[in-house]
Amino acid sequence: MVFLSRSDGKHRHFDRSLAPRLAGPSWADLAAIALVVVIALLVIVGVGQMRQPLTALNAAPVDLQLLHLPEYALLSTLRMFGALAASLIFTLTVATLAAKSRKAELIIVPALDILQSVPVLGFLTFTVMFFMNLFPGRQLGVECAAIFAIFTSQAWNMAFSFYQSLRTVPKDLDEVSRQFGFSSWRRFVRLELPFAMPGLVWNAMMSMSGGWFFVVASEAIAVGNTTIALPGIGSWLALAIERKDFGAVAWAVFAMAVVIVLYDQLIFRPIVAWADKFRFEQTASRERPRSWVYDLARRTRLLPSIIELLLVAGRSLSALSWSAPPGRQTLRANKHIIRVPDGLWIGFIAVVCSGASLWLLRFISTSLTAADIISIVGLGFATLVRVAVLIAIASIIWVPIGVWIGLRPAWSERLQPVAQFLAAFPANVLFPFAVVIIIGLRLDPNIWLSPHMILGTQWYILFNVIAGASALPNDLREAARTFNMRGLQWWRQVALPGIFPYFVTGALTASGGSWNASIVAESVSWGDKRLQATGLGSFIADATAAGDLPRVAVGIVVMSAFVVTLNRTLWRPLYRYAERRLRFD
Repeated sequence: MVFLSRSDGKHRHFDRSLAPRLAGPSWADLAAIALVVVIALLVIVGVGQMRQPLTALNAAPVDLQLLHLPEYALLSTLRMFGALAASLIFTLTVATLAAKSRKAELIIVPALDILQSVPVLGFLTFTVMFFMNLFPGRQLGVECAAIFAIFTSQAWNMAFSFYQSLRTVPKDLDEVSRQFGFSSWRRFVRLELPFAMPGLVWNAMMSMSGGWFFVVASEAIAVGNTTIALPGIGSWLALAIERKDFGAVAWAVFAMAVVIVLYDQLIFRPIVAWADKFRFEQTASRERPRSWVYDLARRTRLLPSIIELLLVAGRSLSALSWSAPPGRQTLRANKHIIRVPDGLWIGFIAVVCSGASLWLLRFISTSLTAADIISIVGLGFATLVRVAVLIAIASIIWVPIGVWIGLRPAWSERLQPVAQFLAAFPANVLFPFAVVIIIGLRLDPNIWLSPHMILGTQWYILFNVIAGASALPNDLREAARTFNMRGLQWWRQVALPGIFPYFVTGALTASGGSWNASIVAESVSWGDKRLQATGLGSFIADATAAGDLPRVAVGIVVMSAFVVTLNRTLWRPLYRYAERRLRFD
């Protein structure tokens, strides 16, 4: 029988090797407890810093003394993980609702298309004052605004990945769960969530790295006359770039690298090793991801007991089976009858959207004419060309590399922190070199600023392809070897069909992220020198800096319209094709 098995071939019950032992604490227990205590103390210290009065930011402004960099790195990391926790909650609720309810899908999926295209600066423009008024006189309000901004750079790709996984659960597994009488909740906990776990883990890592790309915008907040610099690596980088301090920029990059390696080894690598047991396969995997922290946890005696106590509630919930009331049967209505409520629902959505559009039109018409809007749409087409070319180039480069890494867990373990660092590398660090080179060689900014748009978003493609290749069932790979499939035939019949749903998720989020990154990439500066490329991103950046809300609004609307149109005409049909033809059934 096909089932979600552990990669060592055993049935997915509680691991007996983790059962509590009667002996006293071992060296592994002491090391694990010390590690947990250190992390807890760092979190307590960082949260205490975030709860200070707002006047503390003026009393102790951000400076470039090296002594403060560890503290800044801690605060930035806590904001990133706070946003990641919010993104995970959002994903498990919203993406599940979209996958389970057709009516919810009609709203949620287009909303995700729009939200992923809204730039971080666009969110900051309208949310900074809201959070500051929510916590008046407290630094916590600005912290919430920064965490929310980072959340907007993390949540969408996780939601799309989870939604795609839930829509491609093998039909035979779903049918078996229904035959055993699993309730919707139990089926979600026992089947759908484990099946989606590998892709979700890789996208969580990508989200963490993607958040670093926008950490400067989220910590060094400048909207109109409001300028706030939260202590963190992002504000350090912004100040270093403003002062043309190459040494401070280098130290910030080094601190980011250290932080990424630490949380990769302490958090993400153990999760990848743990999630490997949820791979969909019939035979045992020859190679498994490894983690010294995961191995340490398996050797402890006290930690499994603590974890077991914490999981009691979770196991109780997963065992629940909320059955339908007796005598209740599924109605098999005529297709025409089913379409009536769907039509009413779509009509309701259309009315709401029309009302919002009319309100927005009145807001925009106070300062913009039809000619201005047509000009802004033309800027959108300029950015569209850049996005399309860059996504095509990134796909050609990273799909083969991602497949190669994903099929080799040993190499994946070595290259994972490197890929996370490259994905987290902020484009702002390269702006000085770009400005100097473009001005020195008299290059066209419309062409040579474009690569900055893909620097932080191409990794969505790589990480999703790695996740797809890692999730290829071992029995499928063995069958390909048995039939001596090689070269182009192997790519056409095994690799590309297996990773295609993951690639679509990566390309979709990379496309939306590139539109978002155009805000940063099409308008760059180094000290008093400034370069701009013609496009929608530079238009929104200028409008945000000027505090011109009508122009910011129309820029965001035009960008959202481009992204939604592209998703509906290209990526959604590819999603549906993957659901119909490329399932592990």
